[in-house]
Amino acid sequence: MDIEYLLFLQNLRVATGGIFDEFFNALSKVAVDIMPFLPFFIFWCVNKKWGYRYMVTLGIGELINGIVKLTVCAYRPWIRSELIEPAGDSKVAATGYSFPSGHTMSATSTYGTTAVWQWIKRRWLAVICIVLIALTGFSRNFLGVHTPQDVVIGFLEACIVIFIVGLCQNKINGDDKKLDILSIVGVIAVIATLFYITKKSYPMDYVDDKLLVDPKKMMNDTFKACGAFLGLLVGSYLDRHYIHYEIPTGSKNLPILGFVGFMIAFSWKELFAPATLVAALGGHWGHFISRFILWFFAVAVWPLFIRKWADD
Repeated sequence: MDIEYLLFLQNLRVATGGIFDEFFNALSKVAVDIMPFLPFFIFWCVNKKWGYRYMVTLGIGELINGIVKLTVCAYRPWIRSELIEPAGDSKVAATGYSFPSGHTMSATSTYGTTAVWQWIKRRWLAVICIVLIALTGFSRNFLGVHTPQDVVIGFLEACIVIFIVGLCQNKINGDDKKLDILSIVGVIAVIATLFYITKKSYPMDYVDDKLLVDPKKMMNDTFKACGAFLGLLVGSYLDRHYIHYEIPTGSKNLPILGFVGFMIAFSWKELFAPATLVAALGGHWGHFISRFILWFFAVAVWPLFIRKWADD
């Protein structure tokens, strides 16, 4: 039934000459290439508490999504059915198993947290975010890269994380001792995740002596998630006990400092990390270390520069 639905959308793509492909592809890219930087900007320039809430939600969401993907090991739709022909270069570019959808999880984590935050003050913005979640999820089906169940579970897991993180943040209310305990739990979770994904068995199906899906490639995204979350944990510990970053509200330099920080972070993720650490250390530990550096930079390094230059 899920494949029939994807075939219906595929026929629609063909009938319309692919005129919507780039639009939906752009929606998907924004969800994973641009929106994950929003928590950094919020943390630096807008609201530190909500910045942390964004980052924790996205960090835990990516970690859980990776664990579920590598546990279920569901093949992509075009592997399940030769009739499925996804749009673009998805057959080559796909970086993980199919279930659940990482794009949908990421979109729901960032847009969803924004919707929760802005529901009272700016409901129009919250509604736009909800629409963007729906469109991003649909785009994964329309492009033929995920089944409906992939999208639904990706959405639900993010919603659950948003709810739990919000509940915990309100109950902890800045208690450093409790946060330190949770940080230790988080480090243990990262170590356990790395042990689990590297030691478990994976399907090794061959067609014409060619491996259908390489499990080593499928692990890359979870190594990224582990590195990012560990960078957040270490950076937040240093911030709580040593840095004590406070947003320099009213500084005329704050917007440009936020933009510069975004450009540094974006350039590192998209250009310099792949060309250096990933090239030198490989997809697993190269991604792990590069994402650790990215999130550590966001929480513990760039705030120091903002504080120094805010009033210059």
